[in-house]
Amino acid sequence: MDHTRRVYRLSPSQLSAETIAVTFAKTSRSPEPFDAIAAELDAEKSARFSEKWIVGYGHSSVAEHAVLHLALENVSRMSIETIEANRLASYTEKSSRYQLWDPKAYVTPPELEGSPFHERYIQVMNYLFAVYAESLDWLIPWGEANTPRQLGEGDKAWANRARLKSVDVARFLLPAAATANVGITINARALEYAIRKMLSSPLAEVRAIGQEVKRVANEELPTLVKYADPIESLAGVRDYCRRLTAQVDTIPSDRWCVLRHYDPNAEDKILAAILFRFGDDSVAVCLDQVLNMPAEDRQKWLDRLFDQLDEHDVPLRELEYSNYVFELVMDQGAYFEFKRHRMMTQTAQTLTADLGYAIPRAITEAGFEPHYRKAMDLAGRLFRDMVAWNPDVAAYVVPNAFNRRVLCSLNLREMFHFIRLRCAENAHFSIRRVGRGMFEALESVHPSFAGKIKLKLDESSDTLTEKYFTALEESIQ
Repeated sequence: MDHTRRVYRLSPSQLSAETIAVTFAKTSRSPEPFDAIAAELDAEKSARFSEKWIVGYGHSSVAEHAVLHLALENVSRMSIETIEANRLASYTEKSSRYQLWDPKAYVTPPELEGSPFHERYIQVMNYLFAVYAESLDWLIPWGEANTPRQLGEGDKAWANRARLKSVDVARFLLPAAATANVGITINARALEYAIRKMLSSPLAEVRAIGQEVKRVANEELPTLVKYADPIESLAGVRDYCRRLTAQVDTIPSDRWCVLRHYDPNAEDKILAAILFRFGDDSVAVCLDQVLNMPAEDRQKWLDRLFDQLDEHDVPLRELEYSNYVFELVMDQGAYFEFKRHRMMTQTAQTLTADLGYAIPRAITEAGFEPHYRKAMDLAGRLFRDMVAWNPDVAAYVVPNAFNRRVLCSLNLREMFHFIRLRCAENAHFSIRRVGRGMFEALESVHPSFAGKIKLKLDESSDTLTEKYFTALEESIQ
């Protein structure tokens, strides 16, 4: 047998995703090279192997070698929340920051057919999209007036920057019903569970998407996802818990960013884990070393761990020996960016109009606030009328400006990534405010590590609020 090192690829243009998965699976018991194993397989043999070993014996990790690239078009942003609720996948979607929405680019939920809200829903959607388009007529002059030219910048580049600044504000008017396109890269194991969740959704649109995804996936994976069925227990749990929460009195809170839990000893544990990694002592001994280290030596060591990292380097994995739990309130537009950070554990409440809506300061300065308020109030009143009939479908009418309550849990390594990305100068001001709020909470409990994120200290959550918002929790009238 030839023992020369080889590195090569099994091309999906020549082999199906399922055949590639089976090829990798068989290497655990076959001494043959991967390409020799693949040459012996065809679709039928791969299906038989998958049926026996992956489905029958539960060796589901093998399915992770089968990867699909799925293109979903003209699905609602409401449905995207379920579509993207899978940690082990990659998504790229149409951005409300860089593209304009067509006046008819919204989904009418199938549940509305024959309901008393159908006609009113269409009227409100048409109105929201008309106001969205009209807002740009007011915001673009505002954007031009508030976009200084850069040295040597041409007219086209300057106008584009001014336009993007305006679109960043107009997006607050887009409802959850607005359509978008999303590209997905996902392995078969994760896809099976994703399909099961979609088929278990309370929304007819999402269930229909789940069926379509299953049909398309079966063309490439005839065995690995064919048994993806609804999760029978989910509907019962959802309904039971909703009945319980309906009995709880709502207590208003004026705090939008609360660090609900953290480990006071996280810094010590992280440093002990780093010593453990590079040494040969038990973690108890390493922790004792950290606790007895002189403050000057400890700071010197901490500086050495971070100061040579550049902006693209990832901190040591030992930062994951920490945990922070935040309760946040943010506008839906910010949440749509927040939800992409799937290394967090996130629990978002159902989108409602009950927490009020944000008014960007640009809307006020452009003179468009009365039109904006009218649109928010119209959408909010329709939501409140629909919510007793169907709270899930009612969420389709809620614009990005309305607030959403989210619980999240993350470790310090993910905190570094999130804060660096979302507090960057080119990040949207809504998500920058969230990032700054979380950074300030981290800084108050673990200042040594927070300082290593190396944020510019030229803004804060308060200054962002003052600069970019007229109001944050305006109630519907």
